[in-house]
Amino acid sequence: MAGGAVMAPGASKGYPGKMTLYVFVTCLVASSGGLIFGYDIGISGGITSMDTFLQKFFPKVYYKEKHTLSRNQYCEFDSQLLTTFTSSLYLAALVASFFASAVTRAFGRRISMLGGGIIFLGGAAINGGAKDVAMLIIGRILLGIGVGFASQSVPLYLSEMAPAKLRGMLNIAFQLMITIGIFIANVVNYATNKIEGGWGWRLGLGLAAVPAIIITVGSLFLPDTPNSLIERGHNEQAMSMLRKIRGTDDIKAEYDDLVVASEDSQLVKHPWSTLLQRKYRPQLCMSLLIPTFQQLTGINVVMFYAPVLFKTLGFGDDASLMSAVITGLVNVVATFVSIITVDKVGRRALFLQGGVQMVISQILVGTLIGIKFGANGQGEITKTYAVLVVVCICVFVTAFAWSWGPLGWLVPSEIFPLEIRSAAQSINVSVNMLFTFVVAQIFLPLLCHLRFGLFYFFAAWEVAMTIFIALFLPETKNMPIEEMALVWKEHWFWSRFVNDDTDMEAARRNRG
Repeated sequence: MAGGAVMAPGASKGYPGKMTLYVFVTCLVASSGGLIFGYDIGISGGITSMDTFLQKFFPKVYYKEKHTLSRNQYCEFDSQLLTTFTSSLYLAALVASFFASAVTRAFGRRISMLGGGIIFLGGAAINGGAKDVAMLIIGRILLGIGVGFASQSVPLYLSEMAPAKLRGMLNIAFQLMITIGIFIANVVNYATNKIEGGWGWRLGLGLAAVPAIIITVGSLFLPDTPNSLIERGHNEQAMSMLRKIRGTDDIKAEYDDLVVASEDSQLVKHPWSTLLQRKYRPQLCMSLLIPTFQQLTGINVVMFYAPVLFKTLGFGDDASLMSAVITGLVNVVATFVSIITVDKVGRRALFLQGGVQMVISQILVGTLIGIKFGANGQGEITKTYAVLVVVCICVFVTAFAWSWGPLGWLVPSEIFPLEIRSAAQSINVSVNMLFTFVVAQIFLPLLCHLRFGLFYFFAAWEVAMTIFIALFLPETKNMPIEEMALVWKEHWFWSRFVNDDTDMEAARRNRG
């Protein structure tokens, strides 16, 4: 069977599996790193649909929107400068994630989160006071560096702090915070658009300082993970922390596994070249393909450009922003479905169901837009028809929110052995940001040229990624993070790459 579940050895070894209050609080604080990412996604899409913002920084786009008669709706917002503003953050995050890997490994996950929060705070201040496009882009580069550090360290922190049986639920808190950030930003966009005097966009950009302060201050009080403490030679602190987060003194089995993993890690001086070894081929492929597929679902097109997209479809200013608020709220609520079910039904079931639902909804959205606007991009949209489009988009958002959204961060963060974990997570983040950058760069030009066919383009990718999951991703629920190698060694395809008999026998002895 392509992705059959394997028995979780942690259960037989007696790993503590209960949720302690301490773990819950620390994971909640750490997951707030997702707020900075989500808030930026939501706020940037909103302000780029505001007339006052466009007038000041992108007058050509504003003029095309207001004064061009019989305009092609698909091409209304096609501006390379506007695209550069929105996508520059992701290029900065891509580069920053590689530096974050070294910081995370040498100084711990907490320091990486703290640095990300401080840098993001600086970017928020510059953007809020921006006088020209150059200041906007400089501010977004700093925001991107902050996002890169947070995205590299937070998922690792959550996976390492959580008990194996609750790792999925706790790790998805990062994606939940992203969705909450998007929703809050959409509400802020709707409220600030009504401010007289045309300075509402400044308030929206400046308020990014709030989530930055939350993760910065929170990081000051967070402990580091036992895995990271052992990796840096603080074994006594690690044992004490493990007792604290598991709520018991019976932690010897888990502690011994962490020490063995750390000793293996210390032998690896060059994790980047180690990651290229044949036995790590499954992890390398997943760290490349899962974040790539996550962005090719088209979700950032919908969430990032939601107000612009709805405005393009003929919604008024307030209506487009309110529609974005609705999709943002749906995103938050649907993420709770994943939190509740991921450690029960497993990762594969959510991936597969969500993939099928996304394909259907993307085809419906593309068809509805094609019927009204055709190939020339001209047409009117009634209120009833607009509601139907929003409903279909919400169906797409719900599918993503309980599948590829949270699992795109969870699965890569839990499958890497300690010796390559920081490096592999950096690849995961950098590929995610690279394709977010690429999709942000090409979306508006593609919308202009492919028109409603753009939604079919994303649907085709969703078919491909669903087939990939069905064939190549094994189930990882309930598997202790330091014993994850077993799922690859028992997989029909990946076992040919991970076939070291000695390692296999040692892992099987641990299960007993």
